[in-house]
This record gives sequence, structure tokens and C-alpha cells, in this order.
Amino acid sequence: MVSKALVAESPAPLAQGSPEEPSRRRQWGLLATGAVGGVLVALYAVVTPFLAPALRKVCLPFVPATSAQIQNVLKMLQGRSGSLADIGSGDGRVVIAAAKMGFKAVGYELNPWLVWYSRYRAWRDGVHHNTKFYISDLWKVSFSHYTNVVIFGVPQMMPQLEKKLKEELESNARIIACRFPFPCWIPDHTTGEGIDTVWAYDLKCPRGSESKSLETTPATES
Repeated sequence: MVSKALVAESPAPLAQGSPEEPSRRRQWGLLATGAVGGVLVALYAVVTPFLAPALRKVCLPFVPATSAQIQNVLKMLQGRSGSLADIGSGDGRVVIAAAKMGFKAVGYELNPWLVWYSRYRAWRDGVHHNTKFYISDLWKVSFSHYTNVVIFGVPQMMPQLEKKLKEELESNARIIACRFPFPCWIPDHTTGEGIDTVWAYDLKCPRGSESKSLETTPATES
């Protein structure tokens, strides 16, 4: 009787794990690693075009233009004709608005995602025939064949851009600066207030002339 009781009370042997379990765990581990890697690559592809300009010596960050800024730009374009370039065109709203006024408008933007989105917006608004958008570095583009140039700049880039446009544009060109004015030129027209202020500068001399310049701010004695 004792021996039978001991046999009855002894624990049952532990079940051995299936030989397929380690293989399944490895598969799930590989899937999880692949999924995380895919997410990181996707984030890198999306974020890098927005962060890359900030790593440049002179960066032009994307800050969407306000409705007031666009209206002030359009006000400065009244009575104007010819081609238009928007330097750092962002999501294309200035180019599209100018195209609706009848301009052949072109946007130059370093961020490819914004360029593709701009093209979609132009198509959606029915002005894709009058607009073009290029993935370009503004310092590698010649603006010599444009009669109207719009720029939403930053203070660090304005002196260099001032020199570049002075060398490239013809005497009938108008340069429209938003958010920040050029450091030396005296604007011919100004409209808006605060962050929505827009300055317009008209070239006075033909390209290639030694005396070619806009009116400049007179130097002050120290």
C-alpha cells in the first residue's frame, strides 16, 4: 500500500518543449528587427530633407507663408509682367498664387518632398501649365532670365543674395523680399507690418554695367 501511495504522489514528468519553438522565436525576432529598421529608414528619408538645410552654413528653413504675406507679395506684383522665380518656394503657395495672376512662375526648393507636394498643389489648383518646380540649390541657379524674383530669406543669406541678384538680373527686374529686407538696398516700395512686411526693389542699371546697382543705404560715420 505504501509503495502505491508513493507512486501516486510522485510528480508527473515535465513536458519537453517543441523543437519548433526556438525557430519560431528567431523568426519573430528577425521580423521585429526588420520592422524597426524599416521604420527608422522611412523616418530618415522623410526627416532628412527638412533637417539638411539647417546643417548648411547659410540655411533657408521652411516656414509657410501667411495669407497676409502672400497678399502683400501679390500687391507688389500688380502691374508687373514677365517671368517670376520664387527662391526657396517651400510648399509652392507663392508660385501658385502668382500663376493665378497670369505669371509664368517657377519655384526653386532644396527639399524634394516640398517640390513634389508643390507640383501636386499646382495640378490640383489647375495652374500646373504655368508653374514649374525644381529641386535646386539657389546658389547654383542663375536668375538672369527672370524679371520678378521673390525671396523669403533669413538675415545670414541676404548680403550674399544681394550680390548675386545684382550681378545676374536685368534693369527691369523687381526683387520682392519677405520677412527680412536686404541690408544695403533702399526699397522702392514697402507694404505690410511686422512679420508680414514686404519690400520691393527695382534695378536701375542694365546688367553688365559697371555702375549697375540699386540705391544703397549711405554709409554712416562711426
